[in-house]
Amino acid sequence: MSALLCRLLPLLLIAAVTSGTVIAAEPTAKDIIARADAKRRGKTSQGTMTMSVVRPDWKRTMEMKMWSLGSDYTLVVITAPAKDKGQAFLKRKNEMWNYMPSIDRVIKLPPSMMGQSWMGSDFTNDDLVKESSMVQDYAQKLLGEETVSGYPSWKIELLPKEDAAVVWGKLLVWVTKEHDCMVKVERYDEDGVLMSTETADDIGMVGGRMLPRRMTMVPTDKKGNSTVLEMGSDTKFDIPIDESFFSQQQLKRAR
Repeated sequence: MSALLCRLLPLLLIAAVTSGTVIAAEPTAKDIIARADAKRRGKTSQGTMTMSVVRPDWKRTMEMKMWSLGSDYTLVVITAPAKDKGQAFLKRKNEMWNYMPSIDRVIKLPPSMMGQSWMGSDFTNDDLVKESSMVQDYAQKLLGEETVSGYPSWKIELLPKEDAAVVWGKLLVWVTKEHDCMVKVERYDEDGVLMSTETADDIGMVGGRMLPRRMTMVPTDKKGNSTVLEMGSDTKFDIPIDESFFSQQQLKRAR
């Protein structure tokens, strides 16, 4: 580099900045998904949730407690209504178990069950325990920008990697630019048919971070069906939880 260019370069950079011609590098699709995923998971999380299953002629509400450690460990315990109280679900890495207090038995769920309905809702087992990882199990592609529910968002396509054991053939995900929140997820089967749409709203402070406090899942082929999942105000993130907490013994006694 010539001496003259060396002297001129700092001046050119300053001029570019002051004139607004320097544009920040656009984040990659993987970066956006990784930030949003990490934000909703945290290193650990724990708290309460309320799930309302809505059907054309009835509505059922469940309350639950949930603990998680990264993406490998999750424990969910039903606390209400009384007929479901004590039923629990445990995920340890690639394995998942269901404890049924009515028969005092722990049942291991096969991988084929991950796409099945969770407790009669429109969420799947995979949705609740987040068995598959949007970061590790899918290849991400940035499709552009759209506004969803008033939030300027990134639109990202996720296609499963060849060796990934996932439920969906494709995901379309919208992540807000301001808060790194997933505000919409469309789930497609292997034939490219839209199976369900999850939307998130009521973004506010939860456990010290801005997150959607309500998620609604609507299946495509079942008119009038929906499931609403609301986060409790007691949700906390990054509170130390030991891996040993996520055991079959804890599955039976967690309340």
